[in-house]
Order: sequence, then structure tokens, then C-alpha cells
Amino acid sequence: MFDAKDLFRNFTPAEFTTKALEIFRFQAEHNLVYKKFLSHLGTKVDSIASIEDIPFIPISFFKEFKVVSSEGDIEKTFSSSGTTGTLTSYHHITDLSIYHQQLDASFEYFYGDFKDYIVFPLLPAYAERKGSSLIEMADIWMQKTGQENKSYYLYDHQQLAEDIKNAPKDKKLILIGVSFALMDFAEQHPQDLSDLIIMETGGMKGRRAELTRPELHTFLKDAFQVEQIQSEYGMTELLSQAYARKNGLFETPPWMKIILRDKEDPLSYVEPRMSGGINVIDFANINSCSFIATDDLGRFHSENQLEILGRLDHSDLRGCNLMVVD
Repeated sequence: MFDAKDLFRNFTPAEFTTKALEIFRFQAEHNLVYKKFLSHLGTKVDSIASIEDIPFIPISFFKEFKVVSSEGDIEKTFSSSGTTGTLTSYHHITDLSIYHQQLDASFEYFYGDFKDYIVFPLLPAYAERKGSSLIEMADIWMQKTGQENKSYYLYDHQQLAEDIKNAPKDKKLILIGVSFALMDFAEQHPQDLSDLIIMETGGMKGRRAELTRPELHTFLKDAFQVEQIQSEYGMTELLSQAYARKNGLFETPPWMKIILRDKEDPLSYVEPRMSGGINVIDFANINSCSFIATDDLGRFHSENQLEILGRLDHSDLRGCNLMVVD
């Protein structure tokens, strides 16, 4: 029913609204969990005429229910890493090619041609378990770049340092890593990596004391002599990602939109420049649910530049947690 080429493209505001409402009506009918949620709220599907009217499911539903909008067989299930004592989220994927096409379109939108890059993933904990959507992303990135070396390094920081040093000079290099691993690498191999894109994905995994994102970035910038640390904002429950390429402010691709809800009234939205709970519209979630109320807190600095402030109070800790900044 939905062609990926029509999902992952540039949209005018009016086109985005039209597509979002089209997806909403489809999922309100075909996603039994969402359908029951809307019924419980007393939502009249035919009366929804704007994005602001669309109800967003709590992200915790992915821990409790099978959230799917497709009758197709499940090709893969992504699961959250979580932390000890927390429930795991499961995102059941009925068409893995949708995720792969989103990754292609998103990388091209933010960074350009894969062939210009070499990717160095430093993702221990994720690479040591099954079901990580982040590992799937890194696999696709390395496949698309055409690079011969597809190592995940885990804890072999010496080999990582050597491979970065010996990388072809005509390529742009991306070091993407979980926070604790980047910090370990920075402590053991402080060096001038000013020519690299260094991208953190969050995640201390209980290996280190939690830091705010600015504290983490300051530490890494000093160790690697870079002006910017980039960040990826993604999660098991979302098939699209936002990226902060400069000043810690996240931007979404055209098929993903963030709206900030009132922290006390989840069906209301905040005024510009005020902080609020992060609601995400993600067209890539066409076969699950595209309207998700996360447990994260954010504040817009401009129309498409979002600061992630951390976690909402009373929400479960998740593996990609960074502490709330006052």
C-alpha cells in the first residue's frame, strides 16, 4: 500500500500532514493495539484532521504488546538492550527492506554518498547480543561504503587506532561508538582525530558513571582534538534516526517529525522554546506504529533543531540514557 520511495523523500508541510494522516488512518484500522488504544481514548478516527489531533501511543507498549500494522510474517525482531531489572522492548519487523531503505535515504540526506566514507563501529554490548537495530544499521553502513574491513573491534582499541591511522586518505572516516567505549578509547589512545566524524550513540551500560551529553562531548573533544562530537538519536522502537552534527542540536530527516507534548497533559503540546516530552512521527514505522510518545525530554532551539534534555521523571532507564540537564 505504501511505496518506500514515497515515504523517504522531501515533503512540504502540507504533504507531510497529508501523508501522516493517511498513515494514521491505515494504522488505526490495521494495528489492533493502536486501534484498541484509540477506542479507549474515545478517538473518532474520521474526525482527525491535523497532526496535533493524532494520539501517540506510549513507547512502553513495545514492552507489553505486539505492535504491528501488517499481517506479513515477521522477518526480524529488534530488541532493546535495557538495563538490569527493566523490561525489554520488541519491535517486530515484517519488511526489513523498509528499514534498509530508510538507512540509505537518511545517510544520503545527512552525509552524502556512502562511497565517500569508511565506518569504524565501536559498539561493544550491542555487538555482543542479538536483536540490535544499531548493529543492523552499522552493518548496512559498512556494506554500502564497500569497505573491506568490517570489524566491530569490541575492546581491541589498539587495532582500532592502527586501522584509523592506516585508513585511505581519500575517504572520510566515521567513528561511531557507544559512549562508554568511546571514553575508554579516548583514555587509552588520546590522539588527533580532527579529520574524523566522531559520533556517539549514548549508552554507558552501567560501565561508567552517567554523564550529561555536554560533559561527555567535552571529554571526547579534548581527547580527540575535534571541534564537534556528533550524536545519533535512535531507539529500538523507531526505524528512523535524528542526528546532531553541530552544537548538540538534533535534526530529523524529512519523513520524521518531533512534536513536544506537555509533561503534565500528554494530549496537549507546549509553546515554542519550552521543554516537553518528545512525540515522534516516523513514516519508517509504517508496519508497526508511526506515532510514538517517548520517555525523553526535549526543547526546540529553532524549527528543526532539537536539544535532547534527557529522560522524563519516573520513566524507566534505558540503555541509551544520558542524565537530565537542568
